[in-house]
Amino acid sequence: MRIGITCHHTYGGSGTVATELGMALAKRGHHVHFVCFAQPYRLRFDPNIYFHQVEIMHYPLFEHTPVSLSLAAKIGEVICTEKLDLLHVHYAIPHAAAAILARQVCPIPDVKLVTTLHGTDITLVGQDPSYFTITRHSIERSDVVTCVSNWLRDQTVERFGISRPIHVIYNSVDAGRFRRLVPKECSRKRYAPKGEPIIMHISNFRPVKRVLDVVEVFARVRREMPAKLLMIGDGPLRMPAQEHAQKLGVMHDTWFLGRQDEVETFLSLADLFLLPSEHESFGLAALEAMACEVPVIASRAGGLPEVIEDGVSGYLCPVGDVDAMARRALEVLRDEATEKMIENAALRRARTVFSADAIVSEYERLYEAVLNSNSIVI
Repeated sequence: MRIGITCHHTYGGSGTVATELGMALAKRGHHVHFVCFAQPYRLRFDPNIYFHQVEIMHYPLFEHTPVSLSLAAKIGEVICTEKLDLLHVHYAIPHAAAAILARQVCPIPDVKLVTTLHGTDITLVGQDPSYFTITRHSIERSDVVTCVSNWLRDQTVERFGISRPIHVIYNSVDAGRFRRLVPKECSRKRYAPKGEPIIMHISNFRPVKRVLDVVEVFARVRREMPAKLLMIGDGPLRMPAQEHAQKLGVMHDTWFLGRQDEVETFLSLADLFLLPSEHESFGLAALEAMACEVPVIASRAGGLPEVIEDGVSGYLCPVGDVDAMARRALEVLRDEATEKMIENAALRRARTVFSADAIVSEYERLYEAVLNSNSIVI
C-alpha cells in the first residue's frame, strides 16, 4: 500500500505513535509518505519512508499565516504525485480537516481517509466553540475513525454526539527497542553516585501533566529515603517545576534533562516512573516504562486504567493525591519483592496486550477493509 501519514512533528505521544506506526509499516514493505511541517523527531531512515515538508508562505497581508491551507495543499500534492491509496492523519484539527480539503481538490477521488483521535483534539481544542463544528465535520467525513482508548471513544461520542462507528486501537510499544538495557555503571553513577533509587518522569511539561505534582511526590519520598529525580522533556512548566524543586529543597537531587530522543536508555536507569496527569487519553510514556520493566505510579484518569492494572502491573491514585502516590512510591522502593512482581507483570502486559506486531497488524486489516469498502463508514 501507498500510505500518507500526517502528524505533529514535535515531542509528544501522538507524533510518537504515528511515527512508530509509519516505520513499522515501512518495514513490512508499505510505501509510507510523511507529510508534516518538519521531520517527526523519532523518524528514522528506511528506504520505504519518504518525507514531504509542508512549505509555509509568509506574506505581509497575512497577520496569521494560513498553515492549514499550506498543509492541505501539500497533502493534495502528495496524493497526486505519489498515487496514495489512503491517508492516515493523527489529530482531527488541523490534520483531518486539511486532508478532507486536499481530497476535494485532488483529481484522485477514491483515496481513503483514516483519522486517529489522540485526546486534546477532542477534550480541549475540539471543545472550543470556534473549532467544535469543524472538528465534528472532520470526524463525520473521515472514512474510518479510530481512538487510542475506550475512554477517548466514549468522550468523543458524548461530547460531539457522534453516532458513526469508532474503532478503538490501542497504542503499541516496540519491545525490541523499549526493553531493560544493562546500563553502564558510569551512567547510573552520574545521576545517583551513591546508588540511590532513581525516579523518572517524561512529558511535554504542559499543565495537564501536573509536573509540579511529580516534584511534590519526590519531595515526600526524599524526606523518607535518599533518591534522585530525572525529569525528561520540556515545555511551559519546566521553569515552574525547577522553581518548585528549589522551594521544596530537592533541586540538588533533581536533574532536568530536557528533550531526549533515546528515552529507553534513561528508562533503563529508572527504579520508578511517575505520571500524575490530570488525564491521559492513553498514557504512552507509562507503557514505554512498563516495557522497560519500570514500575509506574499514575493517575486514575482517562485511558490510564486501560493500560495499567492497579495493584498488578502498576499503581493508580486519584488525580492530585500526592500523598497516596508518595506512599505507593515508598512501598515499591522499599520492598524488593513488590517491585519485582510489578516489573514482571508490567513487562508481560506490554509485550502481549500492546505488542507492536499485533497493533500494526490491526491497522493493516483496517486499511484493507476501508480500501475494499464502497461505504464511507466500515
